[in-house]
Amino acid sequence: MSSASQGSQLFSPLDLRMVRLRNRVVVSPMQQYMAEEDGRPQAFHVQHYGRLGIGGAGLVFTEALIVAPEGRVTRHDLGIWSDDMVETLKPIVEAISAHGATPGTQLLHAGRKGSVSRPWEGYSPLITAGTADAPWQTVAASALPANPGWHVPEALDEDGIARAIEAHAMGARRAARAGFRVLDIHAAHGYLIHSFLSPLANKRTDRWGGDFEGRIAFLIAVSTAVRAEWPADLPLFVRLSCIDDQPDGWTLEQSVELARRLAAVGVDVIDCSSGGLGERTTTKQVRRPEGYQVPFAERIRKDADIPTMAVGLITTPAFAESVIAEGRADLVAIGREALMNPHWPLMAARTLGHDTDFRGWPPSWGWWLDKRARAAASSTQSST
Repeated sequence: MSSASQGSQLFSPLDLRMVRLRNRVVVSPMQQYMAEEDGRPQAFHVQHYGRLGIGGAGLVFTEALIVAPEGRVTRHDLGIWSDDMVETLKPIVEAISAHGATPGTQLLHAGRKGSVSRPWEGYSPLITAGTADAPWQTVAASALPANPGWHVPEALDEDGIARAIEAHAMGARRAARAGFRVLDIHAAHGYLIHSFLSPLANKRTDRWGGDFEGRIAFLIAVSTAVRAEWPADLPLFVRLSCIDDQPDGWTLEQSVELARRLAAVGVDVIDCSSGGLGERTTTKQVRRPEGYQVPFAERIRKDADIPTMAVGLITTPAFAESVIAEGRADLVAIGREALMNPHWPLMAARTLGHDTDFRGWPPSWGWWLDKRARAAASSTQSST
């Protein structure tokens, strides 16, 4: 960004396959629930992701793109379930890329956590049949609702599993055609893939359930199919809930072993989150100081020998810098902090001494901001 200092590890580049990220700051996928009811973006999306692209992050993910209509969370999810959606996503890719950020996206099937209203409308199951807000049939590993009173999902049969795998693969193909350069498979937070992984949600007795090998089989199949469609020179991430944080649930030790298996089928980075299986919560028992999920990324990076992305209440430049400098993760993702301040990466670069003269900012902004900073410094010096 600037000649001021080259010492920041947070602002060092990272090569993943043939993609070079300009720094280690990532804007995490965050659902916006602002799409048209046919799954297509509105002007809001270009504005929203454009401002995040200007903000200085190395990698900007869009919200998760839904791979099948029945895999929506709400009626306003952004979709990638048909070929004619590809063109509608290209302006978003261009908006992210225009100022040097790498555009990424995520693939999602909501599974048993679908057919609900938007969070600010109650995040409750849709119940009124025959109306514009009629519910749809949700699916999962087993016929167990995500929360008390929620829709009982249909347990996927062999044909349904094959269709879900294919939907993810076709989503990857379309994402590449739209111009995205990084892809993340959402296998966390209680959605479809997580419902196969967790022993609390998967009660199957066939080859897709039972022991560890059976429960990871669906994600391995999805990852293999996606890798086959996603270009070989582009990196593939998988987001895991590294722990269920519930008694008898999925464990960090299992995540380590799963990460090894995912690396073997061509996954490049593990995106390390936690919880979200149900009960409308991310984690029940883990304390939540800044960076509370960083230990998951650190453990998987060390024991599975695969790059990781840390996420979760990372809010200060100094802490983000320490995560990278201490080798605890390879990437640091910010979420709600980027909503609060889309220029967080640019401001972090200044705070850490990496860009003290605003060269990383758009020139029409940076020139004025540098002039203001110099004037303020001169005024301070003249008054002492």
